[in-house]
Amino acid sequence: MSAVRLAIAGASGRMGRALLESGAADPGTTIAAALDIAGSPFAGRDAGELAAGAKGVTVATDPAGAVAAADVLVDFTRPAGTLVHLAACRAAGKPIVIGTTGFEPAQAEAIREAARAIPVVFAPNFAIGVLVMLKLVDMASRALGPAYDVEVFELHHKLKVDAPSGTALKLGEVAAAARGTTLGQDGVFARHGVTGERKAGTLGFSVARGGDVIGDHTVYFLGTGERIEITHRSASRATYAQGAIRAAKWLHGRAPGLYDMDDVLGLRG
Repeated sequence: MSAVRLAIAGASGRMGRALLESGAADPGTTIAAALDIAGSPFAGRDAGELAAGAKGVTVATDPAGAVAAADVLVDFTRPAGTLVHLAACRAAGKPIVIGTTGFEPAQAEAIREAARAIPVVFAPNFAIGVLVMLKLVDMASRALGPAYDVEVFELHHKLKVDAPSGTALKLGEVAAAARGTTLGQDGVFARHGVTGERKAGTLGFSVARGGDVIGDHTVYFLGTGERIEITHRSASRATYAQGAIRAAKWLHGRAPGLYDMDDVLGLRG
């Protein structure tokens, strides 16, 4: 089987560079295109300056051209850019892997609508360890029940622009669903001043930003006389990149639809 040709969006960013390295190192994939924003100082230069394994690929700024050169586009950028790349993939009938977070409801709906026409893997986190953490949170939520208060904490680098992180929200969604509720109904995203006692059944979120922390997440289950903490800490973006490359290989040749990492790893159901 021939290698899957990848287009990497946001090539000059830290995640883009990790994706270029992982895509070039994986024997099942090759880097066919490196895409960056118009005006990028790397536009027109060799992508080997960003990641050694991508040498020989010119950094481009035209989404349509990048998509045309590839089998699958991998996008970890920002919502507005992702939607532009999604439109290019839909026009060309090409699959897309989306790791971008921070979408507004209407933007997320645009992704779901596009998935009726093309294959899309859309996930808040591509680290295998986080996927295991989600399963543990689901199990703990079901076993402990409403007698335990749930709090989700996350810490990321100072350049992250959305909060809570997509992974934190997913962890909260899993905990809420296991308890028969939703974040829309019971999520608490801000506390300041005289807030009163904690309302039973709510799921709280807290956020920290600073330094170059790649991503830490902890879900607390707080009961009477004890607490359980489920924690995941990321030490390298390579973990996310390798998961995304795995998703791209899995997605190539799939039928149109909206998939996530449970589908990629065969964990669905």
